[in-house]
Formats: sequence, structure tokens, C-alpha cells
Amino acid sequence: QVQLVESGGGLVQAGDSLRLSCAASGRTFSTYTMGWFRQAPGKEREFVAAINWRGSSTHYANSVKGRFTISRDNAKNTVSLQMNSLKPEDTAGYYCAALHRDRIRYYSDVSAYEYWGQGTQVTVSS
Repeated sequence: QVQLVESGGGLVQAGDSLRLSCAASGRTFSTYTMGWFRQAPGKEREFVAAINWRGSSTHYANSVKGRFTISRDNAKNTVSLQMNSLKPEDTAGYYCAALHRDRIRYYSDVSAYEYWGQGTQVTVSS
């Protein structure tokens, strides 16, 4: 069992930066690929970024590539999402999720993830 708690969301202006954090409970954190997803009102939840269990491989949605960076610290059981050059279209609830590392090929698939946090809201004003 893995419990995930996100933090770091807020209201910012276009062009600003935010850093989201996700704290995980449990001793098996390092066995999971970790992902960030987001969901805007009236839209489906979409993939943002993922990082493998070692932290040696990352994946990004095209819409955030070059602006967002995902990282993890297995010693602290945390995964972070550094978001730079934020745009109004980045406004959404952001969710941290865990996927067993054996299923990493499904890293962008919402339905493949086993555990989810409660989300943190990011609002970017123009």
C-alpha cells in the first residue's frame, strides 16, 4: 500500500514557476514508477510526466516538455514537479500517482496507475 500526499499548488501569473511535491508513505516507494497527471474542469485527466524507479529515465507530455521537470528522492520518499514558464492552460488539479515499476511501459496511461494522491490545485492567471 502506498499513500500519496501532494503539496505546493497555488495561484500564480503566467510566466511564473511553481514546484509541486508528493510525499509517499510505505517502504516500497523505490519499486514504483511515479507520475504526475492533471485534470482541468470538464476535461479528462491527462498525463504530464513520469519518472522510473531509479530516477534515471523521465517522460513528458509534449505540452510541458522543456518547461516542467520531474525528479525523485527515494531516500525521502518524495517526487517533485518543477514547473517553469507557466501558462494559463496549465491551470488544473495536479495529481501524483504510483505505478509498479514492472509496468513502466504504461507510464502515460491513467488507468494503469495503482495509487493516487488527493491532488493540488494550480491556477495560472494571464
